[in-house]
Amino acid sequence: MQNSLKLNLAGRLLFRVWVILILAATCFAGQARSQESPKHDDRIYVVIHVDAVPNDAASATKMLRQYAEDTRKEKGAVRIEVLVQVDRINHFSIVEVWQDQHAFDAHEAAAHTKQFREQIQPTLGSPFDERLHKMLE
Repeated sequence: MQNSLKLNLAGRLLFRVWVILILAATCFAGQARSQESPKHDDRIYVVIHVDAVPNDAASATKMLRQYAEDTRKEKGAVRIEVLVQVDRINHFSIVEVWQDQHAFDAHEAAAHTKQFREQIQPTLGSPFDERLHKMLE
């Protein structure tokens, strides 16, 4: 019985060591992968603030939905999101992620982008505010 108890304890200890080694290997592999990831990110991150006149919030919402739907179909569009401010249904933010500058430039030249900006203009309560960003790290 004592030999059986010793084998059981040794088995448990071996199992625990094995689990710790697997967890450590997983953590180190994750760190190695993150260090191998490219330092230079060519993606373009765009944040656009759109403030519509309160009476035009519904029409601005419709135009923004159509713009997002059309933009998501473009080559090089990684992510397109339209947000509405919680306490102001006429304040919107568009968050876009583009594969690179070339994809963003093609988007800016697209007919639907130009049409959206022309159509949204009369509903704006403040100037169209578009800001381009690159990943810091």
